Amino acid sequence: MASQNIAILGATGSVGRNALAVIAQHPEQFRVFALTANVSIETLLAQCISYQPAVVAVRQRSAAAKLRSWLSAAQLNIEVLEGEAGLLQVATLAECQIVIAAIIGSAGLLPTLAAAKQGKRLLLANKEALVMAGPLFMQTINQANTQLLPLDSEHNAIFQCLPTTYQCGTPPEQVAKISLTVSGGPFWDWPATELCRITPAQAVKHPNWQMGQKISIDSATFMNKGLEVIEASYLFQLAPSQIEVLLHPQSIIHSLVHFVDQSWLAQLGAPDMCIPIAYGLSWPQRLPIQAKPLDLLAVAKLEFFQPDRNKFPCLKLAEQALVEGKSLPTILNASNEIAVQAFLQQQITFVQIPVLIEKVMQQLAGLAANTLEEILALDQRARQLALTLL
Repeated sequence: MASQNIAILGATGSVGRNALAVIAQHPEQFRVFALTANVSIETLLAQCISYQPAVVAVRQRSAAAKLRSWLSAAQLNIEVLEGEAGLLQVATLAECQIVIAAIIGSAGLLPTLAAAKQGKRLLLANKEALVMAGPLFMQTINQANTQLLPLDSEHNAIFQCLPTTYQCGTPPEQVAKISLTVSGGPFWDWPATELCRITPAQAVKHPNWQMGQKISIDSATFMNKGLEVIEASYLFQLAPSQIEVLLHPQSIIHSLVHFVDQSWLAQLGAPDMCIPIAYGLSWPQRLPIQAKPLDLLAVAKLEFFQPDRNKFPCLKLAEQALVEGKSLPTILNASNEIAVQAFLQQQITFVQIPVLIEKVMQQLAGLAANTLEEILALDQRARQLALTLL
């Protein structure tokens, strides 16, 4: 197999770093051609030294200038692009056969959508692209004949349970429903009366996964699972009634697929993002990788519970947004990003995160958001309203 060039959008985040770790184990099959970062240019410099991509992109002009200076001092001939235009250029490089979309939050929408138009293999870890613009995004995927593979562990698990001929964006044959598992984060078994005392430092410490601040907070509030419910609906073309959520604290079964003959298939593995990334890179084959092995005897038991939507209403709000549709998923995502940042800055408490989101959803419900311009405008309007309500 000829070596494939890879562009990683969001290389310095958790998914980006894990992707580089997998690629490093198979240098004969993959070459890191392009990387992007937001502000972590020290980490990006180290990645440039290790992997020597041809192109990198950073958002800020000042950061780009600093990185150019560092690369020159290191005698590395790497082109440095900057700003939104630089990100879009990396997302659409003709030299790359695979694009990994791993930018966190709404900032990843435009470059991920640009990559979707190229008709290549797109490994999707930016769930917000589907939450904000699901119909538009999937229409783009279908029109460009882009090979879309999900990297979120739950959606990747579902994909692994389906035939290798399956294409995301089409209803899977003979599937009755799916079960997305949720770890519950650090607080799922806390009394409801204690949740108001949660600090940002506590909330970012996930018991099973190593993730960034934003997704760790979303995991703790169950919003991450709510966003994944919306994502799953678009990826697998399933009705809301066909998607259930199971609380599974061990994070060993990542998802289950229920077939019409009452058979279930599940994908199991240790909580290690290298596993779904490797499958996305090598599909329909599998790569041998150095990842944490699963030891069921050490795990000893697998538990399942019904999520408490009253104690963690973010999940209920996301499910409501999917059922009601229209612009609500876009509003949900925007207001959640503001609420999470406010919590991290200690402007609101943990239990006030869903309160703020629900207020924004109530005030903006019913607005249209069909075109990209409308989606972006509504995203900004929801953010501004959330800031005002703060």
